[in-house]
Order: sequence, then structure tokens, then C-alpha cells
Amino acid sequence: MAEATERQDPLLAELREADRDRYLAVLLSPAQHRAGLTALYLFNAELARVRERISEPLPGEVRLQYWRDVLEGGGHGESERNPLAARLLRTLETYRLPAAPLIGMSEARIFDLYDDPMGSLSDFEGYAGETASALIQLASMVLDPERAAAASTAAGHAGVAQAVAGSLLLLSRHRANGQVFIPTEILSATGLDRESFLIASDRDRVGNAIRAFAGFGRSHLEKFGAQGSIPGEIAPAYLPMATCKNILVKAEGLGENVLDISIQPPQWKRQFAMMRSLLFRKF
Repeated sequence: MAEATERQDPLLAELREADRDRYLAVLLSPAQHRAGLTALYLFNAELARVRERISEPLPGEVRLQYWRDVLEGGGHGESERNPLAARLLRTLETYRLPAAPLIGMSEARIFDLYDDPMGSLSDFEGYAGETASALIQLASMVLDPERAAAASTAAGHAGVAQAVAGSLLLLSRHRANGQVFIPTEILSATGLDRESFLIASDRDRVGNAIRAFAGFGRSHLEKFGAQGSIPGEIAPAYLPMATCKNILVKAEGLGENVLDISIQPPQWKRQFAMMRSLLFRKF
């Protein structure tokens, strides 16, 4: 069934390769909304992959500016030749979505292009709010705009927890690139700075920083849970965060060993977690 769906929608097939979890979330969403969700999720994947495709920041900034121009109405002819751009604009029109959050998402991703450390916990919350939280909220608006509005606070906390979990999953890759997403506020509290964290010679301090960062993610996950059950109509928008708790708990337990051991749950566990979350709306 999934293969037939992908043949009908090449962008969905591209999403499968770019972001397997959000691809599965699309398949578990109502059929009439899959095209719109695919556009949002593939746009997010496109922004997230910019750093991997460049050798220096300037071309990355140009690429991110391209998307801002598309969303602001510039380069209409070029957008029609880009299947993702064309689908994204149709999605905005069909669901009456605001372009501002997507423009903000592109602007936030400029941080990814440079090696500057994340500053404070508030800085990370702002980054997560403009990326992961905004994506959850927009997906919710596609599914049910009224319920999306009522759950905006839940989406905010969910996105921060998801961003922390995602940063922990990518910790080894980020370190190899010279990137540090753990806020300097946490590093300083554990006796580290950007350089000493990257070198990781004091593994005890590194472990304490990782545990504190995971705990920060857990606190937002708890705040998300305190908002109450997510309505079934918008639950598919939250499915990509179904394994957040598992990842954060593992990171807290492993500490510095996260540098050497993958904490990504296997594919079957991620699929099971999504199905469970969809059925029982427990994340």
C-alpha cells in the first residue's frame, strides 16, 4: 500500500528517504491531508539538510533565502518548476496557513550553518519554537485548525522536547562538524565550554552536561503531558515525537556514553510507538 502511495506521490517517496519518522506519520494521517503534510515535512527536511550540502555558510544562506523568497511571493515562475515549492505554496493556500512560521523556520536554520554555540536555555527554546514546535503546530492546523489553536501551548513544549531528543541523536555528527547544540548555560554549569565539550577529554563533565540537557528535554515533555490528552483529530501531528521519552531517558542514563552508543530506537520500535500514540494518544 505504501509503495503504491509513493508511486502516486514522488514527494512522499522523497520524504521516506529524508525523514522516515515523519514519512510514517504521514501514512498514519487521514488520506485527504497527506499531500499537505508531506509538503510541510519535506520542507523541514530540506532546511535541515542545507548544512550537509555546503562547504561554507554563504551558499547555505543563499539556499535558505531562496525559500524565504518563495514564501514571500518572489520567483513565482521558478517555484512552479520546483515540485516541493509548488506543493508548499498550494498547501498554504488550501489550508489558509500563514507563511510567517515557515519563513521563521528558514531564518532559524541560519544557526545550523555556523559553529557558534547555542547560548542560553531560552535561546534553545526559541530555536526549537521556530523549528520543531512550529512544524507541529502547522501540521495540526492542516489536520484541524480549531483544535490546533487550542493545543498551541502543548505544541510548544512538544517541539522543545523533540528538538532536545533530535540534538542528542545527532550529537556525534554535530561534534564532528564542530557544532554544539547543548546551551552554553548548561556547559558552563558543568565546567565546560564549546571547545572542551568538543574535545570531550573530561568525560565526567561531558556526561553531566548531556544528562542536564536530557533533563531539560524531559522537563518540557512533562509540561507537554500536563496539558492533557491530545485530541485525536490532531494526534498525527505529534507522532514524530513518539520516541522522545525513550531517547531522553536513555541519554540521562548513559551520559557521556552517548558519544559512543547510538540511542536511536530501532525502526520497529519507532513504528510501534507511533501506533500506540495514535491509538491511546500517549506520548
